[in-house]
Amino acid sequence: MNPNVTQYDINGKKIYILGTAHVSGASAEEAYELIREVRPDSVCIELDSERLANLRNPKKWSDTDIVDVIKQKRVAFLLANIILSSYQKRLGGRLNTQVGQEMLSSIKAAEETGAEIVTVDRNIRTTFLRIWRKMSFAGKMKLLFNLIFSFAEDEQITDEDLDNLKTRDMLEAAMGEMAGSFPELKRYLVDERDEYLANGIRNAPGDTVVAVVGAAHTIGMATYIKEGSSPERIKEIDTVPPAGVGGKIAGWVIPVLIIAMFAVTAMKDTGSFLEQLKQWIIYNGTFSALGVLLCGGHILSVLTAFVAAPITSLNPLLAAGWFAGLTQARMASPTVGDTETLADDVSTLRGFVHNRLTKVLLVVVMGNIGSVIGTFAAGVGMFGILMDLF
Repeated sequence: MNPNVTQYDINGKKIYILGTAHVSGASAEEAYELIREVRPDSVCIELDSERLANLRNPKKWSDTDIVDVIKQKRVAFLLANIILSSYQKRLGGRLNTQVGQEMLSSIKAAEETGAEIVTVDRNIRTTFLRIWRKMSFAGKMKLLFNLIFSFAEDEQITDEDLDNLKTRDMLEAAMGEMAGSFPELKRYLVDERDEYLANGIRNAPGDTVVAVVGAAHTIGMATYIKEGSSPERIKEIDTVPPAGVGGKIAGWVIPVLIIAMFAVTAMKDTGSFLEQLKQWIIYNGTFSALGVLLCGGHILSVLTAFVAAPITSLNPLLAAGWFAGLTQARMASPTVGDTETLADDVSTLRGFVHNRLTKVLLVVVMGNIGSVIGTFAAGVGMFGILMDLF
């Protein structure tokens, strides 16, 4: 048997786990040959159903409705997904192979032998949201800028990078260079997924199972394969945690405080109230509009951000970036050409900003960040005006 294969006998079920290098053509051949040799009842692959669909249909981006993405508040998730896909394509180009080829080979062999294909990885959106919900606001902003600028820089992938990637999970690898700044990423990207993958493999249908996973997971999965995990534990790590109570409270407290400052100042002095109102509009509108302008937004998107920010900042259920993004999508709607060149465009900062699909996403993000900065800047100025009255 191949030395990269680990065998288990769990309550009469034979499980063969092949540890692969996601960037290796040899791993693709090993996966195909193992499945053809063992002829299992099930073939487990390290993907979720969404990533499997993307792997089978690389042009799925052309079906993306950017307006729906904004309305469903999935901008940050889509942005991260696009960056990950681009990173994978760059690796494939460097190696003259298709990243994920071992998964495609596994699927092909499973179809030829009549085995059931089982996706055993956790949904990528759940993984991202578990990271996102556990981070502070400052941490989220830092992570977002790292995602955009670390992967959008026109950097060459070195031979050392490729050697490291041969034993690493693609999802982990694409975010791995940020691990020093975000040590908590390992818990959600690796540790939890080790347990989730093992549970899916243990519970795959049939008496004989072949699992094809990144080599880095094989050690972490071993204990869970042998001992199993409780349904409650799997449900826990497959659940998106609710938004933090502190964030929800802050979302309402800040607008209430702003409105209270307006009310008290208006009762004390009309002129000071008008000065506060002017600062609120100028700071909020200017910072949000500046954010949209910095990523090359359409002039009407810039104006929309300026007008919307002073209003949406007083309502936690709304955001200036959403309105600016919807305007951007209307005025410079992404085309099929934008989706077809997406992976190449986001490999450079220039392409990232010029592709109309990613530009819409950036308009949303930068418009919202600008509005948040404007809210705090205006709040400080308004508080100073109020204190001068006492």
